[in-house]
Amino acid sequence: MEVLKLVWGKCNKNSHWCNFINLNINSIETEIGVYLIWYGGKEPKYVRVGQGIIKERLSIHKTEEEILEYENLGLFVTWADVPKNKLDGVEAYLGDVCNPLVGERFPDRTLIKVNLPSD
Repeated sequence: MEVLKLVWGKCNKNSHWCNFINLNINSIETEIGVYLIWYGGKEPKYVRVGQGIIKERLSIHKTEEEILEYENLGLFVTWADVPKNKLDGVEAYLGDVCNPLVGERFPDRTLIKVNLPSD
């Protein structure tokens, strides 16, 4: 299976992963794509996987108790631009591989393999 190479967003001019709680939503330049919210280091635990208009979706998630309950573990976030016609397949793949703690429904589409932020 071919891998779609994603460029995952970082903060401070690509120097480190963004703190989800402190993230300035307006600093995000990617309009539509996929995103990951997680905690942990070398073996991350993914809290949420999603797709859509990045600023809009992350703004909503910053108010959701089911995500904020992990705040004390140090939440991180990243996002990547994905062509609209591949969003469902990429999200389905990320949901399958990352097994997020929040949100269990993913598009019923052919998986499109992508690199994870840790790759």
